[in-house]
Parts: sequence; C-alpha cells; structure tokens
Amino acid sequence: MSESAALEKPESWLWHLLGLINPVIVIASNIVGGYWVVSGIIYMLGLGPLLDVLFGSASKPKPPRQSGRPFEALLYVHSILHFVVLSTLLYRASIDGAAWTTLIAAQSTGICSGVSGVIVAHELGHKKKGSFPWWLARLNLLSVLYLHFTTEHNFTHHKHVSTVKDPATALRGESFWRFYPRTVIGQLRDAAAVHRRKGKTGFQNPVYRGQLLQIVLVVAMFATLGPWITGAFLWQAGTAIFLLEYINYIRHYGLLREVGERQTEMHSWQSEARWSRWTLLELTLHPAHHMKASDPFWKWQPYENAPTLPTGYYGCFWIALIPPLWKRLVDPRIPE
Repeated sequence: MSESAALEKPESWLWHLLGLINPVIVIASNIVGGYWVVSGIIYMLGLGPLLDVLFGSASKPKPPRQSGRPFEALLYVHSILHFVVLSTLLYRASIDGAAWTTLIAAQSTGICSGVSGVIVAHELGHKKKGSFPWWLARLNLLSVLYLHFTTEHNFTHHKHVSTVKDPATALRGESFWRFYPRTVIGQLRDAAAVHRRKGKTGFQNPVYRGQLLQIVLVVAMFATLGPWITGAFLWQAGTAIFLLEYINYIRHYGLLREVGERQTEMHSWQSEARWSRWTLLELTLHPAHHMKASDPFWKWQPYENAPTLPTGYYGCFWIALIPPLWKRLVDPRIPE
C-alpha cells in the first residue's frame, strides 16, 4: 500500500444523513397539504436523477470503514421517520378525503416507504431471527404489506440469484412491465414453498399467516378509519412495492448463470454514483452484498470488474420504464 493510500481516510458517515432529507420533506408536505404534497415526488424522481449525475462517482473507492455505529443508528432513525411519515399521510387523507391531494400524498409517502421502510427492512432482515432489528424489519414490511419479502430474499434470492430459479432476477430482453407481475407472484409463491419444505403446511406456514395478518390490518383500517384513509395506505404500499421490484429488476438484469454455477461479482450490477449510495444506504454496491450477505451495508466496497449501470438508481428509474431505451443503454454493458 502506498503512503498516500495509507493516509487516506474512509468516507465520512455524515454524507449518509442526506438520505433523511426525503422523509423530512414528505412529513412537512403531508402536514401542510395543498400543492406541497407533490414535493416528495419532485425531489426523489425529478431532482434525484439530476443529482445522480451532478455528484458523479468517486475516481477510486475510499478505504473500508472501521466502525458502523453511526450507520446502525441511522437505520433506526429511518424507521422512526418512516412511521412518522405514515402517520402524516393518514392525517392528510382524513382531512382531504377524495381530493387529488390524498392520492399524491400517498404516492409521495410510498416513495419514502420504499427507502426508509423497505431498504431498511432489507438490511435489518439479515439480522438474527427473533432479534429486535429482525422484528423491526417485519414491522416495516407489514407497513407496506410485503411480509414475505425477508423469507424470499434470504432463502431464495441469495441462493438462486441470477438463475432461472430466482423470480427476482430479470432475464435479458425482459421489460420491466413483464418482469413486475412475474416477480411479485413468483416471490410470494417461492416464499411459501420455503416454509413448506420445512414441514410448515397450511396455516402453520408463516407466509400464509402473514397474508392473513395483512388482510386483517386493511379490513380493520377500513372499518375504523374509512375508505379514503385505507385507500391512501394501500396506494403508498403499492408504490413502495413497485419501487422495490424496480430495484430488483435493475440489480441482476441479464446477468444469468447456470443453476449450480458459482456466483461471482459478475452476477450483480453495481453503481458508484455518490447520490444513490449516500441516500439509499449503499444499496448500489450490490455485488458486495451477494458476495458476503452477512456483512452490514457500511462495509460494502465496489468490485473493480463488476458490471456497472449507466448511472445510479435514481437515474436508471425512468430509463427502466421505457424498454427500448433500457435495452439500448444496458444490453451492451452485459458481460459476455
């Protein structure tokens, strides 16, 4: 190691506080109401792609961090803000009812739920089963009606990623719009199958119990809070699920391996775009997560030879929704 490399410090954890801007914006806009409810959508899906480009990528990665304490605390801050955001959505829906602001507030909240709720649940879902972080992940997933995600992700996706056995892996040439219904149905089916193989059939299957719990939650909301608040809650959950599966789509698109073939860093896309890394809890360094799933997100490092997306996760969003454009920009980057 050269003297200059030895003197170089890990990247400051303070940059990751930028990820808290979104929930703060959504909380404020849901409380104020009116045209302000559009703020979260404009910030995340309008400014986000531009900030991906503006902040660029580091010319070389910083040394690994030695302490993850501030990053672990950040997960809990995100979770707290996630439920505050949900509360403000219910407040807005109770006031505005059938108005367009309820729908837009739900959309904005759902985008926030996809980050502070689902991405945090993804990280905490890798903690020891039955621990407080694990249960917090379950609560986050219940809030977006996707309780089976931890089972499918940990036991099916990580084992079969980038093979035809993984419903969360997009095939080369497959559009997002074809991938989306296939993966949602396939992941639910595979999560239930994981528990059936362990002898948990019928109502003993945690996936089926989770589905019943979600139905009971929605019915109870409808009975006590009415249709508009319940509808807003459902819309935010649907938005969060949509964003999760968009990310699943771009993370392994076209990087197929044979069943039984050893998984390498070449089977996951990565991006070193600073804005996506800082605000999405390093999720764009995805090859590192698959190469050692037990490592927390703050330890992830980029792989020099891993396939690289044309930009960060924000910048890829609109591209992925236009299949010809996506194929034109990404297919040539798929390693032979």
